Amino acid sequence: MTRHADATVLRDLARLRRVRDRIDRDYARPLDVESLARDIGMSAGHLSRQFRLAYGESPYSYLMTRRIERAMALLRRGDLSITEICFSVGCASLGTFSTRFTELVGVSPSVYRRDSAQAAAGIPSCLAKQVMRPIRNREAAES
Repeated sequence: MTRHADATVLRDLARLRRVRDRIDRDYARPLDVESLARDIGMSAGHLSRQFRLAYGESPYSYLMTRRIERAMALLRRGDLSITEICFSVGCASLGTFSTRFTELVGVSPSVYRRDSAQAAAGIPSCLAKQVMRPIRNREAAES
């Protein structure tokens, strides 16, 4: 590889890291691939392709995983309704939220809330977050 090509690859990786960091930070805000791409000077298609190559999933899938991880923590806490959790993590549709949650976690939000209360009893929240993460880059196994 030439020095110029190496520099381009490193620049693109830094821009992709900025996108990933922004998703991690602003997951609850309205985000779309077009605005994320515009902010780093890439086309939406190029961002999507490069992000998938670097991180194994599309920017939208990564965003939804962040939202579902946060929703899981809020469901374990138990003081908000599922609808409140849906909107607080940045989802605009309860149907889309429930469908994506079920795809990633393997059970609906209401079943997760019921079962996780028992499963996480006595486990510190910092450990529960690691143990109860959603499955990434593949669908949950059929029950």
